[in-house]
This record gives sequence, C-alpha cells and structure tokens, in this order.
Amino acid sequence: MRSSIVAGFLAMTLASVFAIGPAAAEDAAQVQRNMEAFLKAEPACAEFTDQCSICKVDNGQAVCSTPSIACVRKDYVCTRKSGE
Repeated sequence: MRSSIVAGFLAMTLASVFAIGPAAAEDAAQVQRNMEAFLKAEPACAEFTDQCSICKVDNGQAVCSTPSIACVRKDYVCTRKSGE
C-alpha cells in the first residue's frame, strides 16, 4: 500500500514538473515576438543573447542554444554585428 502511494505521488510530481501548460506556451510565444521585434530593430546584428540563450542569425533565421535551467531572461543584447 505504501509503495503504491509513493509511486502515485512521484508520478504526479513528475507530470507537473514536465507538463507544458497554456502559460508556458504563451511565454514561448512572447519570447518569439520579442526576438522578432529585436531582430527587426537590429538588422545588422549577427549574434545576440538574452542571458539564457546564445543566438546567431543564419540565413535570416535566429538559431539559439538551449536555455539554461535556472536563467532569468533579460532584454536581448547584440554581441556581434555582421562583418565584425
């Protein structure tokens, strides 16, 4: 009995940790909108960061690293312009 209660608790905990709900989807959409606005305002930017991911522009598209687990997103900052 005890093991089934512990197993149920672990299953619920893991499900809540790894679930992507509507709030997470909206956050991802907001990040995408912010990135698009940044790139429109900084067309010569070749590499940039938000302190969570490092991104580069490749053929007009942003390619970013996976964000670190415990990061606090900040405004995008251009770290390298095209031709530098």
